[in-house]
Formats: sequence, C-alpha cells, structure tokens
Amino acid sequence: LSSEAMDILLKYNYPGNVRELENIIERAAVVARDPIISVRELPFSSDISSPLFSDYKKAPGPLKDSVEALERQMIEGAMEKAQHHQTRAAEMLGITERTLRYKLKKYGLKQQ
Repeated sequence: LSSEAMDILLKYNYPGNVRELENIIERAAVVARDPIISVRELPFSSDISSPLFSDYKKAPGPLKDSVEALERQMIEGAMEKAQHHQTRAAEMLGITERTLRYKLKKYGLKQQ
C-alpha cells in the first residue's frame, strides 16, 4: 500500500467491519496495475466518507444488476492484471477456473 492509501484506509469508518476492509483490499489488489496499491485503486471518492459506489444509493435499481456490474468489473480487472491467464485471474478472485469460465461466458468477455 502507498502511504496515501494507508492514510485513507486508516481514516475510513468501516460500517461493514473488518470484512469491508478485507473486501476493499481484495478489490484493490485485483484492479491495481502496479505492485503497490495506490489511492486510485481504492473504492472511495474524494470525500473519504463516501464510497465510490454511492451512485447505487442515488439511483437504486435491482440489486442483482448492481452486483453483476461490480462482478463484471472485478473479472475484467483480474483478467487484465493476469494478462488473460485464467488460472491466475481465478486465483486473484478466489474462485475456481470453472466458475471464471462460466462468468466470462455469462458477461460475454474474452476467454482467450
């Protein structure tokens, strides 16, 4: 973690407890392009009390759609970071290769 990212994580009030912190770190690790997680990989807007995904609060829709949009984004990030190597991407996401292949097909993403 960069020092700026660490500062933000230390200041954030975790309403979802330690699981929320764990999810934030896992997501950041998946989308990070560098070995060091920076502020841009954290799911916060410039206002530390407001998660980036607060848009879902403003324009609520079916939960399934929101979850699928986030899932697709995470899969795309993992595949890019793993240079489209499915085994590595699945490991990053904590899912099986079979599940990853299913989701790649479901979202119409490149399977290479």
